[in-house]
Amino acid sequence: MAVALRVPPARPVFSAADRDDVARMVTEALATGSMTLGPRTVELEQAFAKRHQAAHAVAVSSGTAALEVALRIMGVEGRDVIVPTNTFFATAAAVLHAGGRVRFADVDPDTLSLSLETVQAALTPDTAAVVLVHIGGAVAPSSPEIAALCAERGIDLLEDAAHAHGSELDGRPAGSFGRAAAFSFYPTKVMASGEGGMVITDEQAFDDEARIYRDQGKAGFLGGDHVRLGYAWRMSELHAAVGIVQLRRLDEFLAIRRRAADAYDAGLAAIPGITPLPADLRVGSNYYKYLALLDPGIDRADVKKRLREEHGIGMSGEVYASPLHDQPVFQGIDHGPLPVAEDVCARHVCLPVHSDMTAAETDLVLTALAAVLS
Repeated sequence: MAVALRVPPARPVFSAADRDDVARMVTEALATGSMTLGPRTVELEQAFAKRHQAAHAVAVSSGTAALEVALRIMGVEGRDVIVPTNTFFATAAAVLHAGGRVRFADVDPDTLSLSLETVQAALTPDTAAVVLVHIGGAVAPSSPEIAALCAERGIDLLEDAAHAHGSELDGRPAGSFGRAAAFSFYPTKVMASGEGGMVITDEQAFDDEARIYRDQGKAGFLGGDHVRLGYAWRMSELHAAVGIVQLRRLDEFLAIRRRAADAYDAGLAAIPGITPLPADLRVGSNYYKYLALLDPGIDRADVKKRLREEHGIGMSGEVYASPLHDQPVFQGIDHGPLPVAEDVCARHVCLPVHSDMTAAETDLVLTALAAVLS
């Protein structure tokens, strides 16, 4: 008989004070009629740019929109864009929607992210951009080397930082290595606004273009000609209000998630059959996901089923269970061998981590894992 769910796979965190703040800002927006591209959007943009040490931030309707806006500005139409095959659908789909050609690349087995070597293996004479995905919230340790390669070759680097709010590498924040970065505020993210995303950049011209693209390609919000083939990629003031209160709590959330990860690091050392990704002291992850690899031959679906039904532990979703080159929508895209991504996609699990995770909950997860894997 299945037990009640004791630790869910995800849990958005909004205190009573946070809910009151959101309600106040939403009431203000409804009363004034300023419901999109208003003062709360500006407030969120400015605060997010400051937190991530960027000169500019442009709020949009989703992380997917942030990716496509950035890729359109980078001019990838008709050219190749390198994308790791173990990423979310939107990373590759944004390339296609922007008119580019996806070039799938393999990843490093210790980080699940692109490495200098896997990028080099995927380069073509017509590579326009590389999309570097910070999987699970850990900034790719290879970011500086990949950035240097891109600069040397005249290739744009776009960071897909959908998982990486507040994460760092050697003290540098996620989003500071490429020409631009895209963040997501989907409900499961460390910082959520319900729906929404952000483009950050240090280039004034990039900022200007992003603002045009997000509002139907118009030269200005209050009027003007349509000068780009944009779309309805605006963030509403209601979503911005939620994002503002979440950003205020980001550092608190990171501290809690890192404590949970430390507990998992210590506890997994005594559990056979599962190994966390190797620690890299340079990486300050936000632990959007806590990643570990099951030993070959262990049935992941069975492990997750038993954890839920026998112990009430809901495992977080994989990143990702199936590589993109195996997805039906991407069939026909040419690619070389991708053995590492295929292996890690099949074997990894993500232990639940919440922004209000308790020590008792991490103990429950570890105890359940030990029972199931023994």
